[in-house]
Amino acid sequence: MSILSVLWDPFASFGFMRRALVASMTLGMGAGPVGVMLQLRRMSLIGDAMSHAILPGAAIGFLLAGGLSLTAMGIGGIAAGLGVALLAGLVSRRTQLAEDASFASFYLTSLALGVLIVSARGSNIDLLHVLFGTILGIDASALCLMGGITTLSIVMLSIIWRPLVMECVDPGFMRMTGGRGGIYHMVFLFLVVINLVAGFEALGTLMSVGMMMVPAATARLWTRRLLPMMVLSAATGMAAGLIGLLVSYHYRLAAGPSIILTCSVLYILSLVMSPAGLRAGRHIHETS
Repeated sequence: MSILSVLWDPFASFGFMRRALVASMTLGMGAGPVGVMLQLRRMSLIGDAMSHAILPGAAIGFLLAGGLSLTAMGIGGIAAGLGVALLAGLVSRRTQLAEDASFASFYLTSLALGVLIVSARGSNIDLLHVLFGTILGIDASALCLMGGITTLSIVMLSIIWRPLVMECVDPGFMRMTGGRGGIYHMVFLFLVVINLVAGFEALGTLMSVGMMMVPAATARLWTRRLLPMMVLSAATGMAAGLIGLLVSYHYRLAAGPSIILTCSVLYILSLVMSPAGLRAGRHIHETS
């Protein structure tokens, strides 16, 4: 078997593999840049919390639609994610709790509630689909939704680029100059939520954040410039989608976990081979 047939045959022979490839490429293109901004704003764990916070809304959409409807579950997930973000922000401003502590409390509640709703009204298979996704079952309507979310994310990031970067560098300056940092913060959280919803059907609530955070961490090891970092993060996610799907096809493994594990392998290789990783290794060696 030639290398060309190994790379080409799965996508030439099966439509579900082609749709899964387009889905993974689309997710990588949109989630990667958002993940970079999450990490620069020191909100990585909040991104993980948000991925679980969308579960009860998606579960309610699942019940109302009578099955796995991405449109209904997506609308429910966006509503639940934004609701948790607003509640966590309100609690952090009215109490002494930090925003990440508020998110942790709400996301655990949301995760438990969502699992309870799906398990009470659906089957174990439905619960597995909600938690881990069904990237090989992506249809045309799901691809259109993912493409729309990715396009909106890229356009919105380009519009609010400077305020987001300024808030990362000096949030105090934004407050003193009346830069409306809170509004840009909520817009950014909206982008996080919709990208998590885009990855919901493909990777599930437990792994959708992986396509957002792991490629971003990989890109930060290779460059300190923001725009190349975003491009590299998107490219890493897209490459992981392709490699993960090929591995899952040829070795008969679950597609979603294969994609996320491929992201992790690329991250580990970057730790060893990237300039940042090598500098860190030399520093540890010199100080020991």
